[in-house]
Amino acid sequence: MDIHTLSVFIEVARSGSFSRAAENLYLTQPAVSKRIAALENELSAPLFNRIGRHISLTEAGEILLPKALQMIADADEMQRAVNSLSDHVGGKLLMATSHHIGLHRLPGILRNFSQSYPDVELDIRFMDSEVACQLVEQGELEMAIVTLPTDKPEKLQLEHLWTDQLKVVAATDHPLPSERHVPLDELTAYPAVLPGPTTYTRQILEKAFSRLGLQLTVNMSTNYLETLKMLAETGLGWSVIPHTMLSSELKIIDCEMKLTRHLGAVTHRMRTLSNAAKAMLAMANQSRD
Repeated sequence: MDIHTLSVFIEVARSGSFSRAAENLYLTQPAVSKRIAALENELSAPLFNRIGRHISLTEAGEILLPKALQMIADADEMQRAVNSLSDHVGGKLLMATSHHIGLHRLPGILRNFSQSYPDVELDIRFMDSEVACQLVEQGELEMAIVTLPTDKPEKLQLEHLWTDQLKVVAATDHPLPSERHVPLDELTAYPAVLPGPTTYTRQILEKAFSRLGLQLTVNMSTNYLETLKMLAETGLGWSVIPHTMLSSELKIIDCEMKLTRHLGAVTHRMRTLSNAAKAMLAMANQSRD
């Protein structure tokens, strides 16, 4: 069973579309369809239900998917184990980061890395930190540089790189005062615009308020901090953002809540890191707080 064909099968299952899979894999759609047909013939079973433009996995496809993912992971592990015997830094590095870290922390690191290791093909996926950690745990990503989870997953290795000071902010014309201390019960009387409920940043915030017996009034939520900043600047509610995102259109609200979140690298405890991943970690560590 061909590894490349299994990779095509996985991408079709993940994207839910032959055309999107072809685009993501830089193949033509007929080439993707041909490989799936060959795999179905080899297994003597259909792998996808095709109803109009909608596709879904058949029972056989559901059985094959986790086994295909494991076979790809095992093949990658063998390649990394062999490559790590040499000092050469090359090959492909598949990693993820969040939009915020990609904008505010990684540009200099990526520029230096590309200049230092031109033989490495960087494949960077932008996604929520929570999704990135899950994909590293499942073996689909070699590493991620993201917001670190508040509860340490058993299978993941977490390496702290930076600390974000989280600031309570509001628009300059918001009724919450900036010139005096604001009690937390007064703060929670106003609606907030906050990170999405599944994010690590929101979990940090909710745990802190819950310990004090306070409940947040959430007006809007989003997983994108740049959008969150815009909503706060517009005056739709107070918010909590990293200190690196403060602007002249926001005022810091003085309250007793001192919050931080940790950013860093996430890898799998049982995975042999490629030389490229090791080099990326080393370079990221040079910029740590």
